[in-house]
Amino acid sequence: MTNMSESVEGVKEDGVHRKKSEKVKKKTGIGWMKSIRRNWELYVLLTPVILYFLVFHYFPLYGLQIAFKDFIANKGIWGSPWVGMKHFERFFDSYYFWRLILNTIGIGVFTLVVSFPVPIILALMLNEVKSLRYKKFVQTVIYAPHFLSTVVVVGMLLLFLKTDGLVNQVIKIFGGTPIDFITEPAFFKSLYVFSDVWQTMGWSSIIYIAALAAVDPSQHEAAMIDGASRFQRILHINIPAIMPTIVILFILNAGSVMAVGFEKVYLMQNDLNMSTSDVISTFVYRSGILEAQYSFSAAVGLFNSLINFFLLIMVNQIAKKVNETSLW
Repeated sequence: MTNMSESVEGVKEDGVHRKKSEKVKKKTGIGWMKSIRRNWELYVLLTPVILYFLVFHYFPLYGLQIAFKDFIANKGIWGSPWVGMKHFERFFDSYYFWRLILNTIGIGVFTLVVSFPVPIILALMLNEVKSLRYKKFVQTVIYAPHFLSTVVVVGMLLLFLKTDGLVNQVIKIFGGTPIDFITEPAFFKSLYVFSDVWQTMGWSSIIYIAALAAVDPSQHEAAMIDGASRFQRILHINIPAIMPTIVILFILNAGSVMAVGFEKVYLMQNDLNMSTSDVISTFVYRSGILEAQYSFSAAVGLFNSLINFFLLIMVNQIAKKVNETSLW
């Protein structure tokens, strides 16, 4: 009898829990509708943003299926025949697969290692500058390169580094032999990364400067009373204060290691440095636009995007465990 009564009570409790969960769901739905009615102006303002993402980010995903088809223009996407993983297998078996992967990872990791810490160091240094006029002057100088187009930056590189350019003229003055930097494969990665640092370090430091501005001055005052040096205050107050920002931006940057920019690489690329400058983005351009291999180039691009996606998830999980800061 006791077992029978216990089972009956258990069934009743389950029924009560189900009813409560259903009520919560109904209330949640009603609450969401009330929120829309109450704040409809905000939702109207949000509509263009939603439409932008739908049209330019989500709707194009419809075309990803051509990576698994032999796309024929007059048949359209739906009418083209399915070929499964044919284009992926072709890319994996090609002789240029490892060259593209290694070049892309090499440039991406080199860029991350060199260009990511520089804005942080720059922001910490600018935060210690007491002269407001000098600080504004430095900020103007380092922000300016961000507004130069990639074409202009590469044009400057070509002018300065050609055999009769400014750099080689200086080398000649000191008795050296001119070097053709642009056509030498060994210099490509360094030129790409350090020109990127020069162009982006100032603009990238803005978010760290803003984070440092939120640090409570009383913390520095207390540390100075305790005899802490400037370096100790930077190490134990400023850096911990901006650490969440650093972690979030590192996750985003690490998740795009394989997304090496096409424009700059393509402008710096030539037949002589192809062995180190050919990356996935330039290969997709050649095979897709120049050779009209739409399905094959879509497969290569999709593979690259998936690698970036998995890197983002992996780095985010590591950051969550180590620092308890993550994107989600």
